[in-house]
Amino acid sequence: MSTVQIPPPQVSLATLPIDQKRGLHCMMCVIATEFMLFVSMFAAYYYLGSNKDRWADHTAPKWYLAVALLVILLASSFVLAWGERQAKAERIGPARVALWVTVLMGIGFMALQGYEYSVEWKEVTPYSDSYGSIFYSITSLHALHVIAGLLMLMYVGLMPRFGKTARTPHKPYETVALYWHFVDAVWILIVLLLYIIPNFQRYMHVHA
Repeated sequence: MSTVQIPPPQVSLATLPIDQKRGLHCMMCVIATEFMLFVSMFAAYYYLGSNKDRWADHTAPKWYLAVALLVILLASSFVLAWGERQAKAERIGPARVALWVTVLMGIGFMALQGYEYSVEWKEVTPYSDSYGSIFYSITSLHALHVIAGLLMLMYVGLMPRFGKTARTPHKPYETVALYWHFVDAVWILIVLLLYIIPNFQRYMHVHA
C-alpha cells in the first residue's frame, strides 16, 4: 500500500518576521574581534616593556591630556546614550541632534589628540625605539577606530529614520552607538595602561 507524500508548506520570506537584532549581533562580533586586537597590542606593549632598563630613560606621557580626551569621549557616550532613548521613543529630532553633537565631540577628540601627538613628538617618535613604536601604534589604532565611528555616526545621522521600519530593520542608531561605546571603553584601558600606570610608577621611583 503506497503512502501519499504531502509536500511541506511553502513559506514566503516576505512573511517571516524581521530580525531586529541582526545588526546588533553583527556589531558584537566586530567588537569582539577588535577587542582581541587591542588585547594583543596591550600584550605587546608589556612584553616589549618587560626590560625596564630599555624604557627607563623615557618620560611618561602627559596624563592630563589623555584624561581630557577621556572626559570628551565619556561625555559623548552619555550624549549618545540619551539620543538612543530618544530614538527608541521615535523622537527623531532630538535623537539626531544628540548624534551630531556626538560627532562634534568626536572631532574635538581627534583635534586634541593631534595636539597631544605634537607634544609627545618632541620627546619620542614612532621610529625612536620599541616604546615609541608600540605607543603610537596603539594610540593611532584607536584613532582609526574613532574615525570609523565618526563615519558611521555621520551615515546614520543622514538617514531619514532610525526606528523599526522596513528599510532599517537592523536598528542603526543602537548599532552605531554600541560601537561608539566600545571605542570609549578601549580609551579607558589605554589611559590606564599607557598613561596613569607609567606616571604612577615614575612618581614612585622618583620618591622612593
